[in-house]
Amino acid sequence: MSPRTQELIKYFKKHGGVLRFTDILKAGFHPDSLVAIEKAGKVEKIARGLYRIVNYKSGSHPDLVIASLQAPKGAICLISALSFHEATSEIPRYVDIAIPQGTHANRIKYPPVKFYRFAPKAWKAGLEVHEIEGYKIKIYNLAKTIVDCFKFRNRIGMSIARDALKASITEKNIEPKEIMKYAKICRVSNIIKPILEAMI
Repeated sequence: MSPRTQELIKYFKKHGGVLRFTDILKAGFHPDSLVAIEKAGKVEKIARGLYRIVNYKSGSHPDLVIASLQAPKGAICLISALSFHEATSEIPRYVDIAIPQGTHANRIKYPPVKFYRFAPKAWKAGLEVHEIEGYKIKIYNLAKTIVDCFKFRNRIGMSIARDALKASITEKNIEPKEIMKYAKICRVSNIIKPILEAMI
């Protein structure tokens, strides 16, 4: 293997084992270097313009990174966001991604993804940017995520929303007033308020 292809493999590892083709070119690597390591079975194409190292022990949230790179207009929400904030015992079967209403949902083959359309105000509220594996990933903060879980309770289950609400207050020290702030924006105050009052 040439020194340049070895450098490319190192560059992959520096970015959690996953890279976009455009980022490979921006870093100054020739497409031939990628072709060489792909032919050698060192990397594999996992989606259009997205590659990862074969059998690489990636970081703590590889699916969030891979899904976010394929849905740049999206943000991690609901059970996936709860899991990121360590506020649920649920193991997400999909990467939950919020997109603004009217936005086209990209077709993603891997990982399994579920899209949710958010109204403009709800889309902007509580949005944070976290750096994972060197990538900036949009994820809702915990208080907003709890509210979103109540908003989409019919799709994810009321028990998940209730358990997350309890965990956020008792274990994560989230202030009830912060939850209610987002509940007003998402128009679920009348559902969350009595449950909150019963817990406090």
